[in-house]
Amino acid sequence: MLDHVSITVPDIAAVRSFYDAVMQALGYPCVYVKDGAVGYGLRARPDAPGRSYISILQSPAMQPDPRRHWCFKAASHEQVRAFYAAALQAGGRDDGPPGPRPHYHDRYYAAFVIDPAGNRIEAACHV
Repeated sequence: MLDHVSITVPDIAAVRSFYDAVMQALGYPCVYVKDGAVGYGLRARPDAPGRSYISILQSPAMQPDPRRHWCFKAASHEQVRAFYAAALQAGGRDDGPPGPRPHYHDRYYAAFVIDPAGNRIEAACHV
């Protein structure tokens, strides 16, 4: 169901060893470390759409946090469009209409909305 997730924390150094341990136990590799961020898992691609990925990002902000969002897998462009329409119908706000996102990869198709609580939600199709 989930494509990728971003989680925010107030201090990345204080949680890095925890996430390293739990992700290793689950078999998810640490794939990057930068100032204020660490990532685990493998990003989905056209040849591997079933992959999942999580980022832990340092952020002093409380909820809602604009750096955090949840991305749900969509099997088709039609599902992305249906997600977007249903979200807007149910009180969500536009944060990026359905369409290609070639800066991720050449087949990435997604839509973004802000839910009524202020959380950023995405649906993405990789094929």
